[in-house]
Amino acid sequence: MNFDFAAFLMVAAAVTGVIWALDAAVWAPRRRLQGAGGEAGTSAAGAAAPREPLLVEYSRAFFPIILIVLLLRSFVVEPFRIPSGSMEPTLLPGDFILVNKFDFGLRLPAFDVKVLPVGEPTRGEVIVFRYPRNPSVDYIKRVVGLPGDHIAYRDKIVYINGKPQKQTVLGQYINEDGLPVPGVQERSERLGNVTHDILVYTEPTFQTYPCMPKGGYTVPPHHYFMMGDNRDNSNDSRYWCAVPEKNLVGRAFLIWMSWDMARGGIAWQRIGDRLR
Repeated sequence: MNFDFAAFLMVAAAVTGVIWALDAAVWAPRRRLQGAGGEAGTSAAGAAAPREPLLVEYSRAFFPIILIVLLLRSFVVEPFRIPSGSMEPTLLPGDFILVNKFDFGLRLPAFDVKVLPVGEPTRGEVIVFRYPRNPSVDYIKRVVGLPGDHIAYRDKIVYINGKPQKQTVLGQYINEDGLPVPGVQERSERLGNVTHDILVYTEPTFQTYPCMPKGGYTVPPHHYFMMGDNRDNSNDSRYWCAVPEKNLVGRAFLIWMSWDMARGGIAWQRIGDRLR
């Protein structure tokens, strides 16, 4: 079972906030009254008020921090870690990215209910979304098809509304260790206003895609067709069709850390790279 960190933050903020509020409104005045001797004046003169309970002290200290983290994570930016190579060469396993959650509208944390529409994804953007077949799992892919687009994929080329998307062969793929990868070619592709690199196998593949019949696929309203940059090694919309708008999480825009023991620890050269 996946841990729902957003729900945890909401519960933690609610619990600590209620404890803090109850203390300010009820318990603290009682403690002050006891310290002053109460109505019966039974306390010794100058006696200090009873000490603040540890639970109240922690709640007062942590509530503002938890609330700030909840607001930033829910409405502004959220960190994610890349677990697989489906977005190579753009993203590598072990990359830590930041995702802008404001661009596609404000949603209530944990409930994912949009309360303020702001914008929509554009073609070529790298997007984090909830996997349609299991919304508790986050996926990251590139937007290829917008609502109403007709998408086809033939001979390693993406066709949008009947037009092939321009590709330029860059040569054999050289990985982060500086080693050529046999049978893998790196290409530059242009989607909309975005030019980015992709990987394809040089050998012909005869893969069939459940959501890509011979005639192609038309993206339904309020849905987006996603594909990985590692085209022959990506579980994407070719297999499980388009992503509904309600599943969108945000736009990935920055690599803030890259850590992979197989590459010797921190990949300093990747830190700060902006995504396109």
